[in-house]
Amino acid sequence: MSNPVPTITASSFVTLHYRLAGPKGDVVNTFLELPATLTLGVGQLSPALEQCLIGLQQGAKAQFQVAEGLAFGPRNPEMLQWVTLQMLHRMGDPLERYEEGDVVTFPTPDGQGSYAGVVRERRMDELNPNKVAAVLFDFNHPLAGQAVEFEVQIIGVLD
Repeated sequence: MSNPVPTITASSFVTLHYRLAGPKGDVVNTFLELPATLTLGVGQLSPALEQCLIGLQQGAKAQFQVAEGLAFGPRNPEMLQWVTLQMLHRMGDPLERYEEGDVVTFPTPDGQGSYAGVVRERRMDELNPNKVAAVLFDFNHPLAGQAVEFEVQIIGVLD
């Protein structure tokens, strides 16, 4: 009697290659690197992406089209926040230039983790037009509010 092929459930420990792409192309692609290992049901993937995996068997390859805003929620305008240059200098490198498109990592308030924001705009100092006064950060997930292509190759499944 042969062993059944392991199948992903809502609490499986999974090793996989995956690619997440939005309208502008890949955001994450582990096919070019080492595979990822994660546990379903603990928040390592969005619930919509986890649902795509449930029922897949070890060795499976699949591609999913996830509807706009479903994978990472809608874009939230409250996640766009101005941060003064003075505060940025206190939190990090005072020589940093903060150019549009830069990804900047911030410590969480408890100091135990971090989160990232993308520089969207710089506001210049009214008294010194050559000096940046504040930086607008977008703390939304890069794929928030967008349709997502999710491609996977399941390498291993443990329950």
